Amino acid sequence: MEFDYTTTTAKNFDEAVQAVQDEVAKAGMRVLYIHDVQKTLGEKGFQREPFKIIEFCNARFAYEFLNIDIKIGLCIPCKVNVYVKEGQTYISGMRPIVLPQFFPHADLGERPKEIDHTIRHIINNAK
Repeated sequence: MEFDYTTTTAKNFDEAVQAVQDEVAKAGMRVLYIHDVQKTLGEKGFQREPFKIIEFCNARFAYEFLNIDIKIGLCIPCKVNVYVKEGQTYISGMRPIVLPQFFPHADLGERPKEIDHTIRHIINNAK
């Protein structure tokens, strides 16, 4: 089982970031924050290619997970990374199907599979 779902895109970096935001909204979720990692590191004197972390959430899913095990808060909100590596733009997200490995005593039911499907759908439609 892969920890991440990563794909390349022919879109440029900014187009890919916008496409992810659009797909998150279409999936009925809300973008909470976008971390501009390149900018933050640049302010500290570290140079890197473009990299943004798009944090998003569905309040109902978050509420359910936190009621099952408060420590799942370490893994939420969902995040999709958009970055450039060697001139190629990538879109990458953590796969929620790995959550039972981190929280083996929590009965998460089918929800990790459902959210995993949604995240892969967001990434595939954004590419």
